[in-house]
Amino acid sequence: MNIRRRLFIWLVISLTALGAAFPASAQQEFKRKLEQVSFVPKGAWISGVSVSYSQSDQSKYQFLIIENINGDTYTFKVSPMLMFCFKDNLAAGGRFSYSRQRTRLSSADIVLDSETSYNIDNLYSISHSYHGTALFRSYLSLGRSTRFGLFNEVQLQLGGGQSKLVNGVGDNLSGTYQRTFDFNVGLAPGLSVFLNNYSAIEVNVGVLGFNYTHVHAVTDQIYEADLRTQRANFKINLFSITFGVTFYI
Repeated sequence: MNIRRRLFIWLVISLTALGAAFPASAQQEFKRKLEQVSFVPKGAWISGVSVSYSQSDQSKYQFLIIENINGDTYTFKVSPMLMFCFKDNLAAGGRFSYSRQRTRLSSADIVLDSETSYNIDNLYSISHSYHGTALFRSYLSLGRSTRFGLFNEVQLQLGGGQSKLVNGVGDNLSGTYQRTFDFNVGLAPGLSVFLNNYSAIEVNVGVLGFNYTHVHAVTDQIYEADLRTQRANFKINLFSITFGVTFYI
């Protein structure tokens, strides 16, 4: 009888110990322990600037159905950026951009077929825009590497611009002046590759965003019009891919 009692007590103690051990081992086995490497350390400054300029002069140029194009155009854009890493792999800052474009078209022919054609001449357009963008970034290293990493950038952009379009000469002169206001919220993930300890090449693409635009136009100082558009984007836009070089100080 004592032997049976001892066996029963031993069996109860063994089952209790196994029951207590299984949850602990299961919890230890399935516990996720993600190790985050300091890809961009706290206190680092992130800066960069992009400048682009293009100019084109055309004389009797032909493009698809447009023939005998005579004119010139230029585009200028500058965009500096500055961010501060207030915590490991977390940074905030801003970007400012300014762009200016001018186009002068002396003459051009739109030829649809041998019997249908249109002529455009004395067309002049000039515009400039400016935008300020608040930025927030979170970095994620690829494994334990401090050279390759991913980042996710949240963008809040406000800006506007003016443009003028003039057509014709003399009594046939007609012009339109426009004022534009833009508001944009976007999400842009990207990849950062460090060339050394202080410079990196970045590429990002817009995935998610909302855009609001308001345009006020005045034609010949008589007619007025307003255009408001809202657009949401929930897919990858291959035309919004951006390449750049940034410096980490």
